[in-house]
Amino acid sequence: MIAEGIHNPNRTLSEDVVKVWTINEIIGNSIGFLVLGVLFYLDHRFLWWEWIGWLLLAVVIISIITAIWDVFIHPKLKYKHWRYEIDEEYLKLRHGAINETHQLVPMSKIQSVATKQGPLLRRYQLYALTIETMGSSHQIPALVKEEAFQLRDEIARFAKVTEEGE
Repeated sequence: MIAEGIHNPNRTLSEDVVKVWTINEIIGNSIGFLVLGVLFYLDHRFLWWEWIGWLLLAVVIISIITAIWDVFIHPKLKYKHWRYEIDEEYLKLRHGAINETHQLVPMSKIQSVATKQGPLLRRYQLYALTIETMGSSHQIPALVKEEAFQLRDEIARFAKVTEEGE
C-alpha cells in the first residue's frame, strides 16, 4: 500500500511484450555490431594504429556482455516488474527492476490519452497507451487491443478528456 486508500498497481502487460522487447534489442544490437564490423574492416584495411584495434576489441567485448543482458535478461526483468492500475482518481504505474519507479498521475491532470502501434507491436497485435499531462508523458507499453481501447476510453472518461471540436 502506498498511502491511505491508494494501493500498489497489480495489472500486468501482455506477455508478448517480452518478444517485442527482445526483437527490438536484437535489431539495435545487430546495428551496433555491424558498425563495429565495419570499423574492424577499416582498421585492417588502412592499418590504423595498433591501439585502435585493441580499443575496438575492448568495445566488442563490452558490447557482447551488454547484448547478452539486453536480449536475454532485461526484457524478462522489465516484464516481471511492470505494473499499472487505474481508478477514478489516479493512474498508477510501477516499473523498474533495479531502479523502481512509482508514478501516481491524478486523473484531473490528464490532458490526452492515445493508443499507438508500431510495426513490432502490430506483429503481436499489441498497442501502447500514451497518457499526456501538462508537463509529462506516461506510457503503458503493451496491451492487447481490447484492453488498450477499453483503458483509453476509461481514462478519458475519468479525466473528462473530450474529442477535439466538442
